[in-house]
Amino acid sequence: MEGASLKRAKLYPALTQDALSGKLARLGIQLDRAAIAKIENNYRHVLDYELKALADVLGVGANWLLGDEKK
Repeated sequence: MEGASLKRAKLYPALTQDALSGKLARLGIQLDRAAIAKIENNYRHVLDYELKALADVLGVGANWLLGDEKK
C-alpha cells in the first residue's frame, strides 16, 4: 500500500491519525497513531485485514489504497 494514498484518503473527510485509530479500534483493528504514521511514511507494511478496515473506514476501495484505481 502506498503511504501517500492513506494520507490523501484521510483528507476526505479530514481525519487525524488519532481519529483514524479510534475508528479502526471500533472495528477491532489496533493501529495506534504511531503505526499509522509509519504506514504513511512507508516504514510499515499493512496486513490484509488492516487494508480492508482502512478502506472501509475511509470510504475508499482497497484497490485505490493500493494505487490501482481511482477513488
